Amino acid sequence: MDFIPEKSKFTPPEGLGTKVAVNEVLRFIEECMVASGASKPNAACLARVLVAADTRGHYSHGLQRLDLYVCEVKVNKSCDGEVQPILVKETDCTGLVDGRNGLGPVVSEYSMKLAITKAKNSGIGWVVARGSNHYGIAGYYSMKAVEEGLLGMSFTNACSGVAATRGKKGVVGTNPISVAAPGKGDDSFVLDMATSVVASGKVEVAEMKKESIPIGWGVDKNGEYTSSPWEVLHNEGWLSPLGGSELLSGHKGFGLGMMVEVFCGILSGGHYGQNIRDWRKTDREADVSHCFVAIDPQVFAPGFKDRMSGLMDQCRNLEPMDEGKPVLAAGDPERQHMSLVESQGGITYHINQIKQSWQLAQYLGVTPMTSV
Repeated sequence: MDFIPEKSKFTPPEGLGTKVAVNEVLRFIEECMVASGASKPNAACLARVLVAADTRGHYSHGLQRLDLYVCEVKVNKSCDGEVQPILVKETDCTGLVDGRNGLGPVVSEYSMKLAITKAKNSGIGWVVARGSNHYGIAGYYSMKAVEEGLLGMSFTNACSGVAATRGKKGVVGTNPISVAAPGKGDDSFVLDMATSVVASGKVEVAEMKKESIPIGWGVDKNGEYTSSPWEVLHNEGWLSPLGGSELLSGHKGFGLGMMVEVFCGILSGGHYGQNIRDWRKTDREADVSHCFVAIDPQVFAPGFKDRMSGLMDQCRNLEPMDEGKPVLAAGDPERQHMSLVESQGGITYHINQIKQSWQLAQYLGVTPMTSV
């Protein structure tokens, strides 16, 4: 989705490369956000989250999302790129954070660090935040706990863009869930999933590439499945809940979305359900809420990492239906994509994404990304 149509007046040159070094993408995002009015530390925080998404293969939440942040901070000033969150209430194990309408990644890094500190001191840390904005990939924060030898969880609510089971409209958003747990060595279990069939960003990417979407991803305004990204994004359409139809247990995906809302908007006292601003209309504060949990497995039975790796290896050692498609544990596809990025010396983007980024650079007056 094009949040800044004014940048289209700049015509990209021919021959732009599509592979960009990771550090160059970091530099570009940070400079774009600083030019938009964010502080340098906050811009760097956001850049780390977006680049993590792209290196892990979640292109819907990486560079693709930069327009949204620029629009909120610079164009509509509906998000404060300079502010820091504050802790307003706490116990030994819990915390309530006011994001003060700051950048989602800034609010979330602060909150997850707090949860980790509490888990190290008390065995568990449970922190919720309100007054925030889009925070990127949920897995980025749960993995922060794994880096400290802890089990991590991350949740966020979102505007009501997912069709309710048996309903013509929706109540909750894509409301993702992430759970990460350390295994032996560098191995870890990393679940990062929307409670809809796909994240809305994947529909955006399809539209950007001028491709159709698979039947089942979303419905049109009449509740009928559609292959048109435009019908879902711009013509009163909806994403499908995880599972799809009620016959295929879409009510379970819908229920999981409501569970995330309990942890986020309801628990934090922030906006929830249909009260959250449409993410495509950035003219007012979003008041998105998040939830972060860190757990020290050592306060339970010993040998957690060995058992975690044992379970993942049981999955990986299963005989596959297709020899070319082995059974994977959650986190394996992302690790494979990270290895690909490293071996190729950069992140490979679709040419349309590169062109849009070049236009954004001209609009903001920053140096465009250079390819490798």
